[in-house]
Amino acid sequence: MKTAIVHDWLNQIGGAEDVLEKLVEMYPDVPIFTSLYWRDGMPDHWRQWDIRTSFIDHLPFAYKRQQLYFPFYPLAFEQFDFRGYDLVISNKSGFGHGIITDTETLHICYCLTPTRYVWRYYQYAEQENLGAITRTVMPLFLTGLRQWDRLAADRVDHFIAISQNIRQRIAKIYRRRSTIIYPPVDTGRFASAAVPDGGTEDYYLIVGRLVPYRRIDILIEAFNKMEKPLVIAGTGRDQQRLQEMAGPTIDFLGYVPDEDLPDLMARCRAFMWPGEEDFGISPIQAMAAGRPVIAYAAGGALETVIPGRTGMLFYKQTAQAIVEAVEQFNACALDSWAISAFAAQFDTIEFKRKMQQFVEEKLEERKKELQSGPPVKHLKT
Repeated sequence: MKTAIVHDWLNQIGGAEDVLEKLVEMYPDVPIFTSLYWRDGMPDHWRQWDIRTSFIDHLPFAYKRQQLYFPFYPLAFEQFDFRGYDLVISNKSGFGHGIITDTETLHICYCLTPTRYVWRYYQYAEQENLGAITRTVMPLFLTGLRQWDRLAADRVDHFIAISQNIRQRIAKIYRRRSTIIYPPVDTGRFASAAVPDGGTEDYYLIVGRLVPYRRIDILIEAFNKMEKPLVIAGTGRDQQRLQEMAGPTIDFLGYVPDEDLPDLMARCRAFMWPGEEDFGISPIQAMAAGRPVIAYAAGGALETVIPGRTGMLFYKQTAQAIVEAVEQFNACALDSWAISAFAAQFDTIEFKRKMQQFVEEKLEERKKELQSGPPVKHLKT
């Protein structure tokens, strides 16, 4: 069976790339089609993959400023040739679902989110602190991008959503049904580091890229007020601003190697999550390590942070709401082993099993369609 994977861009590491890694494990040696690939800035083992890029890969500043070329991504993905492929899996938060395939090809889209900067532009612009020039130019292209994005969704045979939140967006924006398969999390690696409640230390923790939409700024503001220890692991373009805000109880660790994360998470008092994420892998990692999560009640956290069981939710995205949540929260009232067991349902093994089952079912359906007569694309599935 001739198979391909489509990914929006390969110039950064995040949750989308975690999914890509697992898809490559499931389908080794298949080509990966993407708009651009920053070879020198990405993991060395990616160089063993068959990565095929578009013309955007050759444009100036594309690796670090891919937003400059938003109007060109539809063209970039439409120019890829998928003649003769039996199966294409697009792993998309941007424009990768817009590829054009033959009627015989099964196209399954693992949708991280409908394109955020197209459908939630003003929120995106505010969260990302876009410059004045970008804020002026981007809206000129939004209507055309929305029209293309909506029509491109009809090229997909089946959508998979990463959460109930994204399932609702797919239904609202693309008018399509979807099946939920949660993203893969290596919970076993973190569960092995779990310690009894008495083995934790007196610090709160957040791990992730330091970018504006994560709202680490209000987290710092809250911990400055409380004068409680907060450890921040990660790097990003918002790092300097956040460090300038931080008081003496805030500790920036910078990049933390993967092998050191389980122990760091397992010994925190609680894991903090002040932003809105489509799913949120880091909180699941912390739960797998037995630690509760204090999160803003939005996005994926509504499906994973269960008050009184795996953590606590706060309902206003403000520093004061964080202060009140931390002061009211009693980590000792929760069972760390029960938290870790809850996280196991999001393990990589479960992701692969459900993905494989879904793909096999849809391939069998397609086979029967081809045998029964002229192939017909299914709409509204």
